Amino acid sequence: MKLYNTLTRKVEEFVPYNKDLVTMYTCGPTVYNYQHIGNMRTYISEDVFEKTLKYLGYNVKRAMNITDVGHLTSDSDTGEDKMAIAAKRENKDVLEIAKYYTDVFFEDMRKLNIRKPDIVSNATDNIDEYVKIIKRLLEKGYAYKAGSNIYFDVSKFPSYYELSKKKASDLQVGVREDVEYDDMKRNQADFVLWFNASKFENHALKWNTELGEGYPGWHIECSGISLKYLGEYLDLHFGAVDAIFPHHTNEIAQSEAYLGHKWTNYWVHLAFLNDETGKMSKSNGEFLTISNLEKHGFAPLSYRFYCLQSHYRNTLTFDFDKLKVTENNYNKLLAKINEINKDYREEEVDKNIVNTYINKFKEALANDLNTASAITLLYDVLKENTSNSSKIKIIKEMDIVLSLNLLEKKEEKVINEELLSFINEMISKRNEAKKNKDFILADSIREELKSKGIIIKDTREGTSFEIID
Repeated sequence: MKLYNTLTRKVEEFVPYNKDLVTMYTCGPTVYNYQHIGNMRTYISEDVFEKTLKYLGYNVKRAMNITDVGHLTSDSDTGEDKMAIAAKRENKDVLEIAKYYTDVFFEDMRKLNIRKPDIVSNATDNIDEYVKIIKRLLEKGYAYKAGSNIYFDVSKFPSYYELSKKKASDLQVGVREDVEYDDMKRNQADFVLWFNASKFENHALKWNTELGEGYPGWHIECSGISLKYLGEYLDLHFGAVDAIFPHHTNEIAQSEAYLGHKWTNYWVHLAFLNDETGKMSKSNGEFLTISNLEKHGFAPLSYRFYCLQSHYRNTLTFDFDKLKVTENNYNKLLAKINEINKDYREEEVDKNIVNTYINKFKEALANDLNTASAITLLYDVLKENTSNSSKIKIIKEMDIVLSLNLLEKKEEKVINEELLSFINEMISKRNEAKKNKDFILADSIREELKSKGIIIKDTREGTSFEIID
């Protein structure tokens, strides 16, 4: 496996610390809101990475955090806790908010065929681990108390800017308007390890510990969870590109200062999904989710297919028209595979052809996860002059990683004239309601049809329907 390492800024051969086990950490969601489709692109890429490593023969153990405390509205140490804001917004308890949005997140993962990591751990479940690390950092002189908070002193960690390639001079006071400079800090780049009463006296979640009554900073949780579950040597750390600084930079500093040795050899960062206005974000209050895509009539796996046709390090621009083209191509692909899957015979498999394509598929994935080339190979298989059974054998192997349900057989459903007449009548009534801007009636018709197992989709060509089991 070769992959692009942000630490060195080049594509390198992947060599794990232990040949018998690859440890993999992926930054999880802050569960204060729904995850937008840009977030889900990151998780799709991480899923394909994990499945690729396993397909290439590596034994992989993957962990992911769920941030349910400590992540402020700035990725630095400014603003208010995102979880507290969500609780006020929805008039709920913080842990209720966390539970709800965590459940929605994992449902979105299920819809996208993203494998749940071996270890998923909430930030709030690991307070003792953070306290242990912070106490050691205080003892070693890397951390200090200022006011009631505990900070990491970046001046004590010479390689602090190695991952981001930034310079200390880039972070002068006043460069960013949202920086709240704290005179108690020794250096502006110093970051909080533990918040005490000096930050938010009435914070919803606080713990009485040896460090005082308070709660952890955002950055310490990933170090704590990774060290606890994956050990002192981590092979692969994943995340979106906006986590390079300060989040991952701070993780390296606190982890290696605590351990006394290098922690992670390979840092893999995944590019943004943009919309027509730029980077997709929750900050403007309106963003697209997997459920939104479904309401527009798109299947979640069409979006996975959309993402796989672009390299994970390339910024991808989202467009509904492009997604529609992608879904049409995906449905045509499924139909073609379904057609040749009807007469699979093991004895008709050409092993030479199968091995040739599987090797090409592995080469594409091993080359810094070139999923676009892998998808092209999928189409090449369908055009190959060989038996249908050989094609199905190859496609089955490919779908172990692609996870597009390529071999899920779809039976044609027989619709009697009475049912067809009813559906068309209801669609006509709904179209009339929409024309009259009676959206309540239109939605009720949609829901009535849905209750009968009939899903309607609005497209440029008109309204279509699908009958589900």
